[in-house]
Amino acid sequence: MAAGFKRKEGREMVEMNTSSLPDLIFTILFFFMMVTTMREVTLKVKFVVPQGTELEKLEKKSAVSFIYVGPPTDQLRAQMGSGTRIQLNDRYAEPREVMDFVAAERQGMRNQTDQIISIKADRGTQMGYITDIKEVLRKSYALKINYSASRRN
Repeated sequence: MAAGFKRKEGREMVEMNTSSLPDLIFTILFFFMMVTTMREVTLKVKFVVPQGTELEKLEKKSAVSFIYVGPPTDQLRAQMGSGTRIQLNDRYAEPREVMDFVAAERQGMRNQTDQIISIKADRGTQMGYITDIKEVLRKSYALKINYSASRRN
């Protein structure tokens, strides 16, 4: 006798319950939103922020545009030299280019009067570079300026 399997006719496939699937997908989406950080700028200058005692935390970070000032990173030092550089977004710039940067950043904001310029400068940066940047900011009517610092112990 040969053993065989008989197929039953008319048998239906059992459906899988998918009622909890949207909850699972939402949970996974929420997890990735919480652990993912958005990197906006690749730093090309290195800086050690100065220390201060009277510091305030910014409330509206969406209205802040950053200007980085310092020597080039170790990878770029051979190409750019060791002098102080200004970085606007992902590129090096001269102080006169700050006005175009401020205008471009202002275009992307809803309320253009809330624009804050935050200068993240290395503690060894000469004040002449900061003064040049401040003069250009004054000419472009960017009058809310913030200096980044760390808390002094």
